[in-house]
Amino acid sequence: MNEAVLSVEGLGVRIAGRQVLDGIDFAIAPGQFTGLIGSNGAGKTTLFRAILGLQPATDGRILVDGRPRTRRTDSIGYVPQKFLLDPDLPLRGRDLVGLGLDARKLGFAVNRRRKRELVEEMLAAVGAEAFADTRVGRLSGGEQQRILIAHALISGPRLLLADEPLANLDLRSAQEVVALLARVCRERGVAVLISAHEINALLPVMDRIVYLAHGRAAGGTSEEVIRPDVLSRLYGHHVDVIDVHGRVLIVAGAGDDEDLHGCEETVEHALPGEVAP
Repeated sequence: MNEAVLSVEGLGVRIAGRQVLDGIDFAIAPGQFTGLIGSNGAGKTTLFRAILGLQPATDGRILVDGRPRTRRTDSIGYVPQKFLLDPDLPLRGRDLVGLGLDARKLGFAVNRRRKRELVEEMLAAVGAEAFADTRVGRLSGGEQQRILIAHALISGPRLLLADEPLANLDLRSAQEVVALLARVCRERGVAVLISAHEINALLPVMDRIVYLAHGRAAGGTSEEVIRPDVLSRLYGHHVDVIDVHGRVLIVAGAGDDEDLHGCEETVEHALPGEVAP
């Protein structure tokens, strides 16, 4: 993919003697929405840290806009998984959005008027005007996610990484956040990589999927990846994929204790619905 915003080529990461990621390959084009799916321990956080330049690669390379990724690369926006603030901390939603501009080394000064304009533009883009003057610690989970997305986007990144933004959100809030990210992705031409345990909320908007298991990955469209032969190779044991009334379920045969644990996590987190192995 010559015009890829992000290219991950043969990425391997070893930490404390353990191979956490092994031969990861995928690319994301401008305006493309990609889901990074996997259970706890699959390597999602390590992959994000490597893309952000916080975790050295053992093998392979990461390219951003065709150039090797470094910690100085400033074309990546990041929405963290956890954001805890004291409800009484005097930091409003609009203040946090503005900090996203202050934190970047843009190479030029932004006057106060222009900064206010940019903040208002981003608040409107994520539909956060109504609670922009509320202290961030008092916002609901869905409202905080909108503010964090605006914070990550205000500096104009080409790639947006969203780390488990649906965790601890109710179904309606999760659907709203996914729809918001998909709209921003299309309207602004931003490549989005969103990590999640559960694929159901992402299916209506996802262009491609990177499915992680045991440090390895399968990438492509959901039709290309969510298949028995592909997932069986990825997990190293037989996996069935079943469509039940438009919902996809994964059923894994019982094996030894380690495989059974992996199967349970796959069913619970990676695909919509739950079914016992």
